[in-house]
Amino acid sequence: MGKPTARDLAVAAGVSLSTVDRVLNNRGGVTEDKERRVLDCARRLGIDRALNQRPARTLRIAVLLQAPDNPFHAAVQANFEAANRDFPHYNLQFRIHHIDPARPAMTVDLVNALSATSDGLVVVSPQNDAVAAALRAFGRGGKPVMTFATDIRDAGRYAYVGPDNRKAGRVAGDLMGRLLGREGGDVVVISGMLSMIGHEEREMGFRAVLRERYPRCRVADVLESMERGERAGDLVFAALKSNPRIRGIYNASAGAQPVVDAMKALGKRDAVVFITHELTEDRRRLLREGMIDAIIDQDPALEVRTAVEALAARFGRRDGPPASLVTPIHIHMIENG
Repeated sequence: MGKPTARDLAVAAGVSLSTVDRVLNNRGGVTEDKERRVLDCARRLGIDRALNQRPARTLRIAVLLQAPDNPFHAAVQANFEAANRDFPHYNLQFRIHHIDPARPAMTVDLVNALSATSDGLVVVSPQNDAVAAALRAFGRGGKPVMTFATDIRDAGRYAYVGPDNRKAGRVAGDLMGRLLGREGGDVVVISGMLSMIGHEEREMGFRAVLRERYPRCRVADVLESMERGERAGDLVFAALKSNPRIRGIYNASAGAQPVVDAMKALGKRDAVVFITHELTEDRRRLLREGMIDAIIDQDPALEVRTAVEALAARFGRRDGPPASLVTPIHIHMIENG
């Protein structure tokens, strides 16, 4: 069989020769569905010049995150902004929109407004029925909705990209049990928002491991910081002051420095094990200073790259999705922080 021709490609994709010409030569004027079919068929037929073709149409992807005063969300935002430069061959444009996790009605309004101007959506949000309904409506016309870092039930999403948060919580629980040793002790869990599925799963995994393997470690309280760092510090200060048996703090969200400040203020730093998430620069410094005992990191740069590749595959601009949409976690302690 001879080398495939443009006519072969047109037949395989079910489009005209002129459409094939516009796609292969980046002339524009082709619908997203036809462009995807042409590029998919070109890859299958081995038409080399189409394999790395930059699609003519720029697809606009809305990314809904918390404001960058949350260090994890700042890192995610920076990596999506870098993706606009680092993956030009996919021709995806990521636009950042900030949401307040405590104001779901505003998130609903934003999702509804974005449906007219965006081709896809990436979202980090707590579980909320109205938000889930808005996401389902956004995706009804075939537009992909991707949940990121924390899932949203009943959102009709195309994919979830992020860590296995229950496993991350189990790792935190195992570290806590080992570090507290045979004596055990009371532990306080600070969740950002238990309505955020990822935080709920971390707390559940943490509790399960202590129950299964470290019966002398008791979860004395589970508190919500509402994703506010200063509130996390206040909660830890009050808990340590009222309960002298506390020997462990597991903070699953923002506020590492305020938590350290609270322990220092009460002279408890050397008496309390502190485990948290996300290897941001401020937490790396605290880890190296011995103020944090262990950090479980989900690598936002890898998460964003995985999300970009998954969306590119969904739009037919990449041969296939990443090998896994569940991203790994990494344990950092003072010697490898």
